[in-house]
Amino acid sequence: MMPFRPDELGPLPTTYSFTRYDGGARDAAGAGTLDQVPDDIEDVELWVLPYGLALPIDRIVPRMPRLRVIQAQSAGTDGIAHLIPDGVTLCNARGVHDSATAELGVGLIIASMRRIPDFVRAQDRGEWLPFRQYGALADKRVLIVGYGSIGEALERRLEGFEVDVVRVARRAREGVHPITDLPDLLPDADVVVMLTPLTDATRHLVGPEFLAAMKDDTLLVNLARGPIVDTEALLAELGTGRLRAALDVTDPEPLPDGHPLWSAPGLLISPHVAGGTSAMRPRVLRLVTEQLRRFASGEPLLNRVDASPT
Repeated sequence: MMPFRPDELGPLPTTYSFTRYDGGARDAAGAGTLDQVPDDIEDVELWVLPYGLALPIDRIVPRMPRLRVIQAQSAGTDGIAHLIPDGVTLCNARGVHDSATAELGVGLIIASMRRIPDFVRAQDRGEWLPFRQYGALADKRVLIVGYGSIGEALERRLEGFEVDVVRVARRAREGVHPITDLPDLLPDADVVVMLTPLTDATRHLVGPEFLAAMKDDTLLVNLARGPIVDTEALLAELGTGRLRAALDVTDPEPLPDGHPLWSAPGLLISPHVAGGTSAMRPRVLRLVTEQLRRFASGEPLLNRVDASPT
């Protein structure tokens, strides 16, 4: 069962039939409903989840006694992993969103450091801002926290900007610092990019101590999950003008009307759009086609969510 037409995919196994299900109608909050679940749902063995649609997975999965695999279209699965029953393999879309997320990361860094939002607001007012010296990315130190495939993609895109990239992951490996080194690394960083998965260990990782260790005028960029950052602690630092931030994800999310993040000084917000580009669909289709081939032939599946996070 998948949210695509079979003719959108590559060669498909002939031993299986395929049912399209895109999540059905949406309720007032934008969540998927159960009013259009296929009649043959009890025969489903592999389910490709719709993208960006909240579904009551815990109400659907019990109706799939033969279910063996759930394939997500997102790289992060923290919101659904706890709903997956024993015996069902969860796979993510690692690699699909790398380029798009890295592109937005570079865009947010450049926009923040060169103060492009100020120019946009001035243009709306018809105002020519007087010249002053703006920040530059060149010669800066960029700390990537959560150095996995997206971190690698971000580093490749930063290579032409003449920066020094410092890599951090949960555990040390060649060229990558362990996360326990953060207290020593943060004071020397000019840009800190968060790409860690959301776990119990990383929830509010960016808290008062983390932020206090960052030097004045450092830019924090969160491309991971909103709860990685302690919102109240970030608001306190932004309020002093000591730090700046660019967030593609927030806590809470969606950010409600009137939330203090909207008006926080030195903050640029994008509405969780890092992966949603024109590059996504063809890459997802390639991944799903390969997963279906592997599933039918009994080969190991890609992107099983059972590895240690970076």
